[in-house]
Amino acid sequence: MAAGYLEILRARHATRLLVGTLVGRLPNATAAIAIVLFVRAEGGSYSLAGALAAVYGVANAVGQPVLGRLVDLHGQPRVQLPAAIASALAMAAFAFTGPDTLAAAYVAVAVAGLFTPPLEGGLRALWPSVLRKEGQVHTAYAMDAVAQEVMFTLGPLLVTVCTSLWSARAALLVLNVIGVLGALSVVVSRPSRAWRSAPREAHWLGALRSPGLLALLGAFLFVGIALGSITVASVPYADDHGGDVVYGWLMAAIGLGALIGGTVYGARQWTGEPARRLRVLVALLAVCYLPLLLMPGAVAMVLLTVVAGVFLAPAIACAFVLVDHHAPRGTVTEAFSWLVTTFTVGASVGTGVAGPVVEAGGAVWGFAVPGVAGGVSLLVLLATGRVLAAPGGRGVVAASSENDPNRAVEPRFSTGDRA
Repeated sequence: MAAGYLEILRARHATRLLVGTLVGRLPNATAAIAIVLFVRAEGGSYSLAGALAAVYGVANAVGQPVLGRLVDLHGQPRVQLPAAIASALAMAAFAFTGPDTLAAAYVAVAVAGLFTPPLEGGLRALWPSVLRKEGQVHTAYAMDAVAQEVMFTLGPLLVTVCTSLWSARAALLVLNVIGVLGALSVVVSRPSRAWRSAPREAHWLGALRSPGLLALLGAFLFVGIALGSITVASVPYADDHGGDVVYGWLMAAIGLGALIGGTVYGARQWTGEPARRLRVLVALLAVCYLPLLLMPGAVAMVLLTVVAGVFLAPAIACAFVLVDHHAPRGTVTEAFSWLVTTFTVGASVGTGVAGPVVEAGGAVWGFAVPGVAGGVSLLVLLATGRVLAAPGGRGVVAASSENDPNRAVEPRFSTGDRA
């Protein structure tokens, strides 16, 4: 298992790109908790803290595909670094002005979210140019999904450490400075500077004109709903079984399960149609949510939550392969960014749906939401099976394409467009 990952990390630029991307995404991964801690430290209410965090999340969901399209049009350095600096400056403005001036606070967090650079989609666009074997790229997608779980586990810890050592304001500033340095490390690398998107057909829908991509986004909207609903349903359960400590263990257990599943999945070279494999993974994901309805004691519940997370990272990694397959020529970064946005929106919807459900029927009905959402995601994949299995990514290039006058080919392994 380790040999496959080491082979990737030994590839020139691979470790730098992976680490730089993860570090560059720290501000995004920690924004919600950092905003909440800062607002509370400044005497603001939980309602205000939650509202500001929500505005950041919505702005981020809007900005990712927009910036992704700009990356496809103009290259990574011209977009990623200025966006990272703009986002950091906006968050710094929020840190210095505080939440007292509401209009300024909302504008600052909205700008910070909107200009969060699409480093995640950018990294997945770079893998084919760094790893010349298709199997290695698929393994890198799995490793990428695993690394995300590590980041989302360690990120909040870094916020609390910075807050304890200095202050909540310092945590906001330090993490955003680190994020800019991570983005800088990526964009000055040779693969990022050399990468060019393929010539693209001028179309206002961009990546969304792909039926296969739309089907995939529809399915992962419900995967996001499932994940978001678990975070809410776990609160009343934890209140009855030990409080905040148990809640923390449940949230960590989801990440641990995804970490285990993604590590094992990425260690194997998979053959066959990725669309069929994704249906199996999502079916297993939905089935593994059902035991949460048993709501046993705290230790057993933590173990069940680990199992519930096992197939999350493999499903995401398999989805990356399909995104690359179905993204129209010249839209790969935008397409990956749409997947990120859809998953984020789904998680937000899941938290919103689970709240009233829990109030009406208690934690057990809250844990029913992820099972139902996982089942709906599977139904979407089954209903769109032919679309997802069809060849993709062959968009006809207009004579006056939007980008890349030199007609450089975007490195990727999709049908009809191989590096």
